[in-house]
Amino acid sequence: MTRKVTGGIVCGDLAYEDLNPVDKGLIDSALRRGASRREVMGYLVASGATIAAAGSIFAGAQEALAATPKKGGSVRFAWDLHGPSDTLDPILFTSSLDYGRGRIHYNNLCRFRDDLTVGPELATEWEANKDVTEWTFKLRKGVEWHDGSKFSADDVVYSMMRHLGEASTSKAKVLVADVKEWVKIDDHTVKAVMTAPNAELPIVLGTFHFKIVKNGTTDFQNPIGTGPYTLDEFKPGVRSVHTRNDNYWNTDHEGPYIEQYEAFGITDNVARVNALLSGDIQMMAQLDPKAFSQVEASESAEIFAVASGAYPTISCMLDKEPGNNPDFVTGLKHLQRRDRILKVIHKGQGSLGNDQPVGPAYGADWCKEANDPVSHPYDPEKAKFHLKKSGVSGAELHVAEVSPGLTDICLMLQRECSKVGFDLQIKKVPNDGYWGAVWMKQPMNVSSWNMRPSANIMMTLAYKSDAPWNETSWKNERFDQLLAMARAELDAGKRHEMNCEAQKLCSQGAGSLIATHKAYVDAKAKIIKGFPRVPIAAFGGMEWPEYIWRDDA
Repeated sequence: MTRKVTGGIVCGDLAYEDLNPVDKGLIDSALRRGASRREVMGYLVASGATIAAAGSIFAGAQEALAATPKKGGSVRFAWDLHGPSDTLDPILFTSSLDYGRGRIHYNNLCRFRDDLTVGPELATEWEANKDVTEWTFKLRKGVEWHDGSKFSADDVVYSMMRHLGEASTSKAKVLVADVKEWVKIDDHTVKAVMTAPNAELPIVLGTFHFKIVKNGTTDFQNPIGTGPYTLDEFKPGVRSVHTRNDNYWNTDHEGPYIEQYEAFGITDNVARVNALLSGDIQMMAQLDPKAFSQVEASESAEIFAVASGAYPTISCMLDKEPGNNPDFVTGLKHLQRRDRILKVIHKGQGSLGNDQPVGPAYGADWCKEANDPVSHPYDPEKAKFHLKKSGVSGAELHVAEVSPGLTDICLMLQRECSKVGFDLQIKKVPNDGYWGAVWMKQPMNVSSWNMRPSANIMMTLAYKSDAPWNETSWKNERFDQLLAMARAELDAGKRHEMNCEAQKLCSQGAGSLIATHKAYVDAKAKIIKGFPRVPIAAFGGMEWPEYIWRDDA
């Protein structure tokens, strides 16, 4: 019988179709990366499978991935939240729904593979100078915008310059703060000129906010893209409708396959599951762990899970009371039941967190010596000491279910607070409009973060002193220096040391309560096939629009 374990598969004598969703995902990802039969079989046997079972699993996985895609049909997909801040302006993307629509409509210069390396998209190749202070990108020829005009270097320069400067409203400008300017070399060549070395620039440019928009675009209600689908309708907080672009430039496969997508939000977890099981939608994000068994028992739907370093968090803003009191924050950190949250709320799908954003899924970027054991183990006596020392007798935490189980995590913390005589009030607020109305506005709030392709990108986005999304308002000069030093460092050992120090500083000093890192667990109709498994967002990193297909088309 298969057991869910962190970092490996225990297969026993099961076949591929009997494996749990995360185990299937690990095998599928290995095959997509080009792993050989010997590699996969060796891994399976080492993880507990018999030779016969390993052969059966390998054959089943190959058969599943080799199914012939078909064109046609429509897909309706529902996210867990939406609101008036929904946007098609890439520099303002905030939610996973924004990220999904961005992938439907636009392209990046670079695109992530399942193993988080980057491959070509609108850029076909790139190279840096010796000291990594200039990057030159060769652009794809023959690409057309949805209105038939030609894609060129002018579009790239315009798109990238929107992230630069103090006046930029980009949510990700902190990731390219060391880019001085983008220069057009010729119609199909651009250069990024840096003020400091950055060995990760191509990785940065594969992330959600760096979509390429048409030169001069200012109206994002009905923007032009180069992506696999054109836009028919966009109503923020209501829905968007997208139709297949039959003039799409990517000839590496036969897609895009789906004729039309409709994207919208269903904020109630039960209603979202019911819509999937009834066939009203074919994809739903953020499956509540309480509904795992319900979906597993369905004949028409199934779980889609990808191991990741995503995480839910409780944020204490350090520039507001009571978060500006270090003892208050430390006390709460010692009341997190990390093991129970992982086991009971996340159903074992994930790993323990250490109040900083980088988890074991980041591989070499994760620092074991800085995170194991955790810096703030569950200790009611220490918590009581620090809370009493803070002089704070109570606080209010604003909670929206922006990640499955997050409300339960907050209620568990409330119960632990009551045991030590601290009054933590939970104020539940709607998912609709949460990111614009509550997040980073109330002194204590919650959030949910996608995994990023590197520890440096993750920590820069969420904790650098001047980052727009520095949600606890933590400022640490040494931490900022370490981020810059690591971006410039080509020696893996030295970069690891910098990552270790940065993670330790963040864990000790920031106002985040990060008890766990979790897998992405979504759900879909069984007839929808072909998903990539990039672990940086729901449904395989939102890389699915041009690849998925309906098996009944």
